[in-house]
Amino acid sequence: MTSSASDQAKEAIGQRFRSLREARGLTGRGLAAAAGWHPTKISKIERGRMTPSAEDVRIWLDRCGASGQEEEFQAAVAGVREMYIPWHHLEYAGLRSPQAKVMPVWDSAHQFRGYTHSIIPGPLQTGEYTRAVLSSIRDRRGLVDDVELALETRLRKHELLADPSRKFEVVLEECVLGRMVGSPEVAVKQLTRLIELNYLPHVDIRIIPHCAEAASRSGGWPVEDFWIFDRAHVAVELVGAYMTFTADADVRNYEKAFSDLFGQAVGGARARRMIVKALEGAT
Repeated sequence: MTSSASDQAKEAIGQRFRSLREARGLTGRGLAAAAGWHPTKISKIERGRMTPSAEDVRIWLDRCGASGQEEEFQAAVAGVREMYIPWHHLEYAGLRSPQAKVMPVWDSAHQFRGYTHSIIPGPLQTGEYTRAVLSSIRDRRGLVDDVELALETRLRKHELLADPSRKFEVVLEECVLGRMVGSPEVAVKQLTRLIELNYLPHVDIRIIPHCAEAASRSGGWPVEDFWIFDRAHVAVELVGAYMTFTADADVRNYEKAFSDLFGQAVGGARARRMIVKALEGAT
């Protein structure tokens, strides 16, 4: 779902550049010659195989007599560029930078819906659990050691979780409860925090049991962790990149996926019993 959406966005932008060229009566080779580019660059941009730089956009529109549309095109291209960001681009200076980069989206939202099959999601984590997660990422990717600075930034999400005017709905796979992150002591504190949070009226933590019918999961349900902010923004964490979606169609797709997953999950007292069971196994 994620890669195809990114590809489609690039192809759509490419078609808009092609329309400008054709409206000007230029061939691909003619535009390349006017811009001082190799002809293959024109083809790659128009087919969505290459995202143009800001300077590329300026030159393309100038040669096509459409400089008046530059602001619009620059914004559209920037949106595509921001949709898919490899982790090594975000984390080149360490882990604090990507944590700070996403905080404006968190700060401005009031409804949060998240799904995870891998680890306890950020706002629900204890400080010790978060430190263990960040340390693991640092070691695995060979990053600068700024874990404590990144931790300080990431824990700002706890302030949002404490705000009763904001609503959190989170769906976890049951396997997340038994996945050891850090020491057994870290696991015990984390599971205890989940139980405490699940009593808050504005926090709804639901768990998909191991026994959920496989048949109900047909139709391409997502396997990636994601967050939906209000009804306007989706953030997805892949192995190799961080992705964002703001187009209505993409957000609606994730809302449908979340609704399906939410329907398979259990909450309230039953969810707490599952957490207690995992807690007993961690002690």
